[in-house]
Amino acid sequence: MRELLSGFLSNESSFGRLMTRWGIIIGANLMFVLFSLPVVTTGAAFVALYHVMLKTLRGDGVLNPFRQFWAGFRSNFKQATLAWLAFLALIAFAVVDLRVCEQAGGFIALFRYPLFGVLTLVVLAGVYLAPTMAAFSDTLPHLVRNGLFFALKKPWKAVILLFFNVFPLYLTYTDLTYQPLYAFLWTLFGFGAIAMLGARLLLPEFVPFLPLVDACGDFILDREGNRLPANAVVEDEDGASAGSEKSEAEILEEMKKLGM
Repeated sequence: MRELLSGFLSNESSFGRLMTRWGIIIGANLMFVLFSLPVVTTGAAFVALYHVMLKTLRGDGVLNPFRQFWAGFRSNFKQATLAWLAFLALIAFAVVDLRVCEQAGGFIALFRYPLFGVLTLVVLAGVYLAPTMAAFSDTLPHLVRNGLFFALKKPWKAVILLFFNVFPLYLTYTDLTYQPLYAFLWTLFGFGAIAMLGARLLLPEFVPFLPLVDACGDFILDREGNRLPANAVVEDEDGASAGSEKSEAEILEEMKKLGM
C-alpha cells in the first residue's frame, strides 16, 4: 500500500506531473498579477507568462516559474511595454469612436460595423502578439505581422483564443453576483490557465520555426540528443532541416500563400 501511494504521489506519476503543471501555472499566475499591478507593465507580464508556459511545454515540464517569469519579463520589457501602450491607445480610440457613432445615430451609426471589425483585429493581434513575442526575437512590426500570420494559418485556433481571452473577462465585469469568486479564480490561476491553453494551441505552429531543445528547453540537440551550437542546423533523413529556425524568406513565402 505504501509503495502504491508513493508511486501515485511521485513526480514521475501522471498525478505528480499534473500537480507539477498546476503548480507552475499558479506560480506564474501569481507573478503575473503582481507584475501587472502598475498597469503599464501588464504587456511585459503577459509575455513573461507565455514565456513560462512555452518553456514548460517544450521542456520536461519541471521548472521554476518565478525565475523563468522574471527572465521573460526582463528580456521583453521594453518591446512588450511599447506594444501594450499602443494596444491600449488603439482600444481606447476604437471604443470612443463606437460611442460617438452610437450617439450620433443615422448614417454615422453605420460606421460602428467597420469599427467593430477594426476592434476585433486589434484584439486578435494583441492575443497573438504575446506568445509570438515570447517565442521569437524580432522587431515589433515583424512580430505583429508574424502573429497575424499564425492567426490566419489556423483560423479555428484564433476563434478559440479570442473566446477564452475575451468572454471570461466580459463575464467577470458583467456578472456582479459572482464577481468576488471570479476575482479569486483570476488571482489564483485564471490568466495562467488561459496562457497554457494558448501555448498548447500555438506551439505546434511555432515549432517549425524554432530550434530543437533539450528536456529543459535550453539547448539545441541533434537527433542523438547531443548538444549543438545555437546556430546549428539539424537535418532529417531526407536532408531537410528538422526543427531548425526557418529563414525570413521561408516565413515570407508561407505568408504569401495565405495572401498576406
